[in-house]
Amino acid sequence: METIQLVHPAKKHEAAVLDYIEEHFSNGENFLHGSSLLTEMESYDAWLEHLAKQSDKTTMSSDWVVSTTLLAIRKSDQKILGTIDIRHELNDFLQAFGGHIGCGVRPSERRKGYATEILRLGLAYCQTLGLEKVMVACYKENSPSAQMIQKNGGTLEREFTHVDGKIVQVYWINL
Repeated sequence: METIQLVHPAKKHEAAVLDYIEEHFSNGENFLHGSSLLTEMESYDAWLEHLAKQSDKTTMSSDWVVSTTLLAIRKSDQKILGTIDIRHELNDFLQAFGGHIGCGVRPSERRKGYATEILRLGLAYCQTLGLEKVMVACYKENSPSAQMIQKNGGTLEREFTHVDGKIVQVYWINL
C-alpha cells in the first residue's frame, strides 16, 4: 500500500478538499464521516475557522469537546483519501454513541485498506494526546468499518439500536 500521511487542513488543500466533497456527492453521499461539519459550512475558509475553534478549549462550541480534524493524503500524488476527526475526550453524547474517532474514505478509494491505515495513524495521534484507550463506533451493517476497527485492535463492548433504527456497535481500542 502507498504511504499515507495525516495533515492539518490548510488553505492550500482547498481544491483537493472540494474535489473530495464532490466525489461523495456524485456518489449520492451527503454526509462525510470524520470531517467535522465540512459540508455544513458556508465555505472552505469557514470550515478552517471552525476547525481552529474546535481545537482549542477556550474557543470550542460549548456542547463539543476539543477535537483535531486531519486529512489523510497519499504521499505519491497528494490525493486526499479520507478524513479523520479525533476527539480528545468524551462528553455524554460521545460516550453514548460517537466515540473518540470518526473517519471516512473517498468512494473511489474504498476497499483498498486505506481506512485501516488512516485509523492506525489516528490511533498513533491519540497516543500523543495521552489517551490510553479510545472508543470507536459504527453501524453493524457497515462490515468494512467493523473490520477496520477490529484490525486495529478493537474489542466489541456493546450494541444498541440508534434512533434511526440501525444497530450501532461500540468498540474500545487499547493504545
